[in-house]
Amino acid sequence: MPHSKLDSMRDRVQDTLSVHRNELVSLLSRYVGKGKGILQRHHLTEEMDDIVKEDEGMQKLSKSSFMKVLQSAQEAIILPPFVVLAVRPRPGVWEYVRINVYELSVDRLNVAEYLKSKEELVEGQSGDNYVLELDLEPFNATFPRPTRSSSIGNGVQFLNRHLSSVMFRNKESLEPLLNFLRVHKHDGFVMMLNDRIQSISKLQSALQRAEEYLSKFPPDTPYSEFEFEIQGMGFERGWGDTAQRVSEMVHLLLDILQAPDPATLETFLGRIPMVFNVVIVSPHGYFGQANVLGLPDTGGQVVYILDQVRALENEMLLRIQKQGLDVIPKILIVTRLIPDAKGTTCNQRLERISGTEHTHILRVPFRTENGILRKWISRFDVWPYLETFAEDASNEIAAELQGVPDLIIGNYSDGNLVATLLSYKLGVTQCNIAHALEKTKYPDSDLYWRKFEEKYHFSSQFTADLTAMNNADFIITSTYQEIAGSKNNVGQYENHTAFTLPGLYRVVHGIDVFDPKFNIVSPGADMCIYFPYSDKEKRLIALHGQIEDLLYDPKQNDEHVGILNDRSKPLIFSMARLDGVKNLTGLVECYGKSSKLRELVNLVVVGGYMDVKNSRDREEMAEIEKMHGLIKQYNLHGQFRWISAQMNRVRNGELYRYIADTRGAFVQPAFYEAFGLTVVEAMTCGLPTFATCHGGPAEIIEHGVSGFHIDPYHPDQVAELMIEFFEKCYNYPSHWNKISDGGLKRIYERYTWKIYSERLLTLAGVYGFWKYVSKLDRRETRRYLEMFYILKFRDLAKSVRLAVDEQH
Repeated sequence: MPHSKLDSMRDRVQDTLSVHRNELVSLLSRYVGKGKGILQRHHLTEEMDDIVKEDEGMQKLSKSSFMKVLQSAQEAIILPPFVVLAVRPRPGVWEYVRINVYELSVDRLNVAEYLKSKEELVEGQSGDNYVLELDLEPFNATFPRPTRSSSIGNGVQFLNRHLSSVMFRNKESLEPLLNFLRVHKHDGFVMMLNDRIQSISKLQSALQRAEEYLSKFPPDTPYSEFEFEIQGMGFERGWGDTAQRVSEMVHLLLDILQAPDPATLETFLGRIPMVFNVVIVSPHGYFGQANVLGLPDTGGQVVYILDQVRALENEMLLRIQKQGLDVIPKILIVTRLIPDAKGTTCNQRLERISGTEHTHILRVPFRTENGILRKWISRFDVWPYLETFAEDASNEIAAELQGVPDLIIGNYSDGNLVATLLSYKLGVTQCNIAHALEKTKYPDSDLYWRKFEEKYHFSSQFTADLTAMNNADFIITSTYQEIAGSKNNVGQYENHTAFTLPGLYRVVHGIDVFDPKFNIVSPGADMCIYFPYSDKEKRLIALHGQIEDLLYDPKQNDEHVGILNDRSKPLIFSMARLDGVKNLTGLVECYGKSSKLRELVNLVVVGGYMDVKNSRDREEMAEIEKMHGLIKQYNLHGQFRWISAQMNRVRNGELYRYIADTRGAFVQPAFYEAFGLTVVEAMTCGLPTFATCHGGPAEIIEHGVSGFHIDPYHPDQVAELMIEFFEKCYNYPSHWNKISDGGLKRIYERYTWKIYSERLLTLAGVYGFWKYVSKLDRRETRRYLEMFYILKFRDLAKSVRLAVDEQH
């Protein structure tokens, strides 16, 4: 980071001390007066607001250059007499300033010094200057990366621009492209180029001859009619299935050889046949196609992958056909085999995905020297099993594919670590999808990791995350927010740039959000299941009796609790896992406290079990107790319905539309949501949506146009916003339609699985190419991380207690 930038924040503080000394000292003294600890961004600004209310003379400070520092500060470490600020002037860029309130001196700190201040909060002053530091910056120092925050998440465009300009400076630089096309094989069969083309000049002349030869054929002439002739020129299968497609590829490559252009290069690379076999790794939870949603650790990620593979298979088949190849693609979802499968198919080794021909779930058990683990275990307890799981999975994958995959996609922390171990062993392109990074969801879970360790084992998880992030060839996220947050909120990945696990190790440079491996590829909802409420011909009226029973049947049982007396009211609806972060109980409390909101609408939440005895998940059990307590505390009988987790996706789709028929709304109240698949589902059904401003939904929804942002940390404001919406809809019914239509428009522009699968396969091709022709395999980084994995992760994973099966 350039020094001038760092100095600027220090200088702002110094300038304010010169001009508004008394006012700044007054504010900083209030911070110091709170004693040793961490003040979050909202604490800092609230204290400023309070002091201005108390003393009008403090207005000067709110107009000073210090306000820019305060508005950009994410947290302050208070170690009297020091106030140490972590300032983030823009996404991905950090500066650290320490102010001695007694001496009025200001210093800028480097990352390690700042983290040392944080460690003092936990461990007191330590004389140990030799703390284990993880620093990946030296390996990436010469690696190209964008500098503008707006470029974050557009890695492939940047990479193509940069590397094409370097690669195509002269004819010799094109040799790697020639070699790449010449070594291209699948199952031992040569594709693209044969031995007749040995040099760039021969390639160029052969392309010109082919261009002229193909121009004589009608565009739709099948490849077989001219295969022999162009094979004689040096071209093998893979260029296209018709004269027109082969001509287009020939034109693209001629353009690249003559005047390289990044967009042309990406189009060409995206069309080269490179991905035939894909492995998708998702070990935790109950991964199945039926009766699993709502079981512990089993929710959006399963839905995401099932929709993803259907779209991927369709796109792969389409591309293979257009490439003129006779190849059958295969997709394997590698997950855990659970012998005690709870009425699901999770004890079956191989299961074909419905709606596909060539996609299967491959289940591999968790195994130790004591044998196979039979029962489900929490995603927080899987770490000691993953290395053996990866070894066993590697053998099973080889048997199923009769070879190695072309692409491995990891999911969540455990899947990404297994993908890392597999791709490292097999030399295969690796893609990571985080879904959610726990470090962001649990504030201070790094600094106070010991407090969380017995329950969550975050030391293992954060170490696994760092290893997998830095090993991946490319990372896809659903939103920009996931990588680098927003102006005021830190991104999930950005949260891993620098942090400390006191007494264990300190991360000085963990992941760089400017790294061109990051790409935004947003998923959609399955449009066979989720479609607009207004599409009357497709509506599943046959399910309305079941849905009305779910919502209004007065019986109180294990599936529903609570009664809705007034069926004429619109329904506020929410559906999620029942855990602390998803915050369903927070929504219930927000509703319970607002008499006006209760007067206007009824509330329906779907999630979890009704009875603690049915759950084995620690967090869910606490939330079940809390939910029952809130029903009593706010006397919600007659206005609130709590329905247990629903696993029938088709009926859930119709449930969204039924809620829309009541002119209701969907609410997603999570404290943090990486993407928000339920938000996309609700909007795809035309249901106006209120969703958390923390995470992906803030990007999916344009506030006031295609839905509304809510802040779950301010439930009173959430209630006000919903009251305002429903009152306006009551007075102007067209307002409901306006927001509903705005949501649908947003979905069709951005969030469909067709757009997703096209983009993902193009990325796999582009990164596979650059990995081959450049040093993009980052061998030095991988060796460094391998050492970190062996010396740190293994011991941490071994410290997690192995699960014990009940005796049968």
